[in-house]
Amino acid sequence: MINILRSRTGALCLCLTGIPMLASAQEATPTLDTGDTAWMIVASVLVLFMTLPGLALFYGGLVRSKNVLSVLVQCFVIAALMSILWVAYGFSLAYTEGNSLIGGFSELFLKGTTVDTVEGSIPKTVYIMFQMTFAIITPALIVGAFAERMKFSAILIFSTLWFTLSYLPVWHMAWSSGGLFLGWEVQDFAGGTVVHINAGIAGLVACIMVGKRQGYGKVLMAPHNVPMVLIGAAMLWVGWFGFNAGSAVAANGTAGMAMLVTQIAAATAVLAWLVVETFVSGKPTAVGAATGAVAGLVAITPASGSCGPMGALLIGVVSGVVCYVTATTMKRKFGYDDSLDVFGVHGIGGVVGAMLTGVCMAPSFGGIGGEEFSMMSQVVAQGKSVVVTAVWSGVVSVVVLAALKASIGLRVDETDEERGLDQVAHNESAYEN
Repeated sequence: MINILRSRTGALCLCLTGIPMLASAQEATPTLDTGDTAWMIVASVLVLFMTLPGLALFYGGLVRSKNVLSVLVQCFVIAALMSILWVAYGFSLAYTEGNSLIGGFSELFLKGTTVDTVEGSIPKTVYIMFQMTFAIITPALIVGAFAERMKFSAILIFSTLWFTLSYLPVWHMAWSSGGLFLGWEVQDFAGGTVVHINAGIAGLVACIMVGKRQGYGKVLMAPHNVPMVLIGAAMLWVGWFGFNAGSAVAANGTAGMAMLVTQIAAATAVLAWLVVETFVSGKPTAVGAATGAVAGLVAITPASGSCGPMGALLIGVVSGVVCYVTATTMKRKFGYDDSLDVFGVHGIGGVVGAMLTGVCMAPSFGGIGGEEFSMMSQVVAQGKSVVVTAVWSGVVSVVVLAALKASIGLRVDETDEERGLDQVAHNESAYEN
């Protein structure tokens, strides 16, 4: 059964059994659509809103008051840094044809892109901007794993090298013509592998290699501003509609379904998290509700273009329960200090979503799988992409962090950590004493 769908690149493409493949440029002349363009401009703004200020506030509220500015500044400066790197070489290496692992250098500094260049049905400038917002938020997610103890200079160098060596190759594998994952017919609509598993594994490696915060497990390290956490999570929730529905790269039915299933999965995960939390600890918490929402949003991301409402319900329940266990029980059992649960929510939530994508594509869940759809084959393909992403990101992270540890060092000294990174790194305080 052959379906016509839009790929993430925005070009009209032929799809066999619902799996996108890019059409050649000769098959159709790109035509600008003002409705698609308007929607993608809005979607780009929504995804940028996820980082600034959504993620910044969410993370800022979760840390202690002496470190809140440091987290806000890290998100803010990473947004600026990734914007420039994406323009300079990131887009070219991710997007252009090269081999199955990485692209080429033909579009460095956006060579060849003009006001009249069209990508599918939208200006290429808009597509580049939309993808830039993904490049911004992914490294920003990682900072939550080593919050309150890593040097600002080390964070920026790590972010640059990890973006270059891990984010760009995984983007190319998942979404570029000729990419490895596309060859395996993997479905990753909006970034389960590219964003969440990629960042989650890097966060796990980083928090282990940087080491635990002083007093971890002995001193109370409660969030300093829970209302800020909820405000940030709410901004992430709203922005996520641009993240997922925008990945249709058109104002069409796929975008509409992606928006619907995103809301369903997030809402279901909130309730699932709170039910388990109440059963385990006796009371539902505000931080739990916020974290549950993010878990559901993460998990639905890869499936948002291929599942239906029933699939979204399943993904929401599983992600809420599994991420709760990972972010609480598993972290305590193994003793790693993933400060803001980057691995527990984004890494594990991304794996849950990527694997359940293979299940929820089934027509019985309202998915796009056709008559010849094989759940087992799709789950195997999804699993291969999960393993490759985890290993790739893990190896890159270990090498980069080891090099930084041997050169400039990874973390501030004990006295500076006790004083707080706001004063140490930025000579400022969030609140008056």
